[in-house]
Amino acid sequence: MALPVEQEHPVTAPDPEPAAPRAGRPVRLVAGLPRTGLAVLCGLLLALAFPPYDLWPLSLVGVAGLSLLTRGRTARQGAWTGFAFGLPFFLLLLWWLRVIGLDATIGLSVIEALFLAALGAGLAATSRLPGWPVWAACLWVTQEWARDRLPLGGFPWGRLAFANTATPFTPLAALGGAPLVTFAVALCGTLLAWGALRLRRGPGRAPLTAALAAGGAVAVLLAGYLVPVPTAAAETVKVAVIQGNVPNPGMHFLGTPMTVLKNHAKATEQLAADVAAGRAERPDVVIWPENSSDFDPFTNAEAYGRIDAAVKAIGVPVLVGALVNGPDEQHVLNQGIVWDPRTGPGASYTKQHPVPFGEYVPFRDQLSKVITRLQQVARDFFPGTSSGVLQLGPARIGDVICFEVAYDEIVRDTVNQGGRVLVVQTNNATYAKSGQPDQQLAMSRLRAVEHGRAVLIAATSGISAIVAPDGTVTEHTEELTAAQLSAVVPLRDGRTLADRVGAGPEWVLAMAGLLACGLVALDAFRRRRGVGTPAES
Repeated sequence: MALPVEQEHPVTAPDPEPAAPRAGRPVRLVAGLPRTGLAVLCGLLLALAFPPYDLWPLSLVGVAGLSLLTRGRTARQGAWTGFAFGLPFFLLLLWWLRVIGLDATIGLSVIEALFLAALGAGLAATSRLPGWPVWAACLWVTQEWARDRLPLGGFPWGRLAFANTATPFTPLAALGGAPLVTFAVALCGTLLAWGALRLRRGPGRAPLTAALAAGGAVAVLLAGYLVPVPTAAAETVKVAVIQGNVPNPGMHFLGTPMTVLKNHAKATEQLAADVAAGRAERPDVVIWPENSSDFDPFTNAEAYGRIDAAVKAIGVPVLVGALVNGPDEQHVLNQGIVWDPRTGPGASYTKQHPVPFGEYVPFRDQLSKVITRLQQVARDFFPGTSSGVLQLGPARIGDVICFEVAYDEIVRDTVNQGGRVLVVQTNNATYAKSGQPDQQLAMSRLRAVEHGRAVLIAATSGISAIVAPDGTVTEHTEELTAAQLSAVVPLRDGRTLADRVGAGPEWVLAMAGLLACGLVALDAFRRRRGVGTPAES
């Protein structure tokens, strides 16, 4: 989008700060306090855009606020403003992590906020470039690109796209995935900020340029309505999703041994009884959640027998979530196992992206001595190496496990390798009634639109759901209840543009943000050397 040129206001010389008196440090500190307070407020507003609050227009307010607060500042000022924005944002967004410990909540929030500090520095620097709203939107993608990968495989929570999974921006996911949605949200917010700045400059062309900025923001907002989301399919499958529930939510949700497994087996046998009595249709396949078996069925005869009996009762293939012994005594596999009523256990998928400090302990020998609570993670999850494409009865599914739904490439690989319907096996019992299950459901809704696939969410204690390819939640369970969902869902073979282009849009947008920062740094270096003159807009 072309932005009007403003020759009378060089972008390298934005509104100057008031000159500080000789004893300037205290005055500058006091002057910076209101800006810090506003940054904190904007960060909290952005958190309210996410589930369970779902006030998605606040994502535009948060972006616009950070853009205005960093506009024309030094990189150091921008970094502090970004950190002051990011820390309360993540503290509120990740408040569900308090179940693990307040120290974990604060520690992870600080780490993630450092990426927002880098974003703030970049926003301050690129505000001196022509067309800065575009570069600012690119930098939001750059920040998410980095957070999705670093450290220890990254933590994608808090992406702007995940606050906009049922908004006018959502269909853009079918073109460029979550990164394109983030870019559109950020561009809309920065255009609004740009328009607000024009109005501050008084009469003249200000109303016209402000109107152009507002018009550009509206155009970006409505662009998603022009994107067709493919939903048609030649074949369907009847599915049943079992939510057996857990004895107690929280850290010790398993209760006594075999309880969780018995809950899911009992619910499946009840479904079989309803089918036999004519109260329900027999499904083609049944989905159990992650950790629905709290014992390795390959080494525990009781667990094997209980699963096998339930599968034989319903008489159709069941996807079972189980913890299976790994290649050595220190490791365990988090698997989804296809269990056939005639032949028993068959193909399986092993979770590729275990959660650091939750499912494995990095630097175990060193950290366990300092943080004794890490000893509760007795065995490390061994990562899988292949995608979750499995043949489950008549359906070729793409299985992802729990937090993996937040990672673009894991979900995309299952579709590109043949998954016709997406399955998310999850165990959110630790975080029941905390808002975390709502946030994960929102991610699944975005994945449905991004890949044009129905998504089946099976959770031990909720929220289990059936999501249509257009992102609509057609059925869902309540948390902490035993329940089962039945639905007929489409099996699709077509791929969206997002599937075909893969991570390309993310890399292009992220690198554009870095390039913009590089141009500012180069210009500053040349001016210090006395070479050239500052670029004007």
